[in-house]
Amino acid sequence: MWLPVLVVLVLILLYRWYRQSQILENLTDKYVFITGCDSGFGNLLAKQLDILGMRVLAACLMKTGAENLMKETSSRLQTVILDVTDSQSVISAAEWVKEIVRDKGLWAIVNNAGIAFPISPNEWLTKEDFLKILNVNLLGLIDVTLKMLPLIRRARGRVVNISSISGRLSFSGGGYSISKYGVEAFSDSLRREMIQFGVKVCIVEPGSFKTEIVNSGTIEGKLKELYEKVPEDILKLYSQNYETFRKEYLDGFSKANPNIHLVTDCIQHALTAVYPQTRYSAGWDAKLILLPLSYCPTALADFILTKK
Repeated sequence: MWLPVLVVLVLILLYRWYRQSQILENLTDKYVFITGCDSGFGNLLAKQLDILGMRVLAACLMKTGAENLMKETSSRLQTVILDVTDSQSVISAAEWVKEIVRDKGLWAIVNNAGIAFPISPNEWLTKEDFLKILNVNLLGLIDVTLKMLPLIRRARGRVVNISSISGRLSFSGGGYSISKYGVEAFSDSLRREMIQFGVKVCIVEPGSFKTEIVNSGTIEGKLKELYEKVPEDILKLYSQNYETFRKEYLDGFSKANPNIHLVTDCIQHALTAVYPQTRYSAGWDAKLILLPLSYCPTALADFILTKK
């Protein structure tokens, strides 16, 4: 009785594996623009694609980041300084890309640039704290995408947006999860709009990974600065002193997965596969715990996430 069902399941899995293993030809002719290449996912991805022979156009926030990346890659890779929160900087980067790709068009854009801090209970924050993250993670991503779309359409290429499992479940206050929920919504609407042009839009949803965005060494000072600006009466309501606040967040950062290639491998597949996935989940915490939890009843998810 169960044998036919097992045979069908095996055939489906084999077909899925075969379909996803098909890789595009002529990768060396394709241009890919990546934001946030100073460190983390963007930096590693730029190196991976450069090894593949693709034409990498790497956008860095700092000149030192661009210089270091060029030292570690081939002469094919080119860099540009880009602040995604500055529309004039975005326009200049788009013009730079247009000059390079010309009639060939831009095969893909990877919207990777992002920040996570400030993170804390929402009541501790101001509107400006939320806006700081939204300007980079969401509004900057949208601005870059819209400026690059004409070049993407010309190549019938790809848009790959780096979201997060926090775009499905919000684990803490602050603008990070809000921005990632926005990335999910923007990507969904853009994907449907781009079907008629032969452009594919993919979302990558990493779990917790150890990059500069959650580097405990760089964030500890920011946590203290944030804590000290919260009014005393608010702190009393939350029954937290600085040490408990610091431990809660730094413990979470210390458990982050250091194997960031799990994320860049997903991005690489989205860029090079004949049949890319609409969504990629990276990391076992995302695949086995957090993604399934996002489909559970809200009461159950709330209970699990608030249980200390």
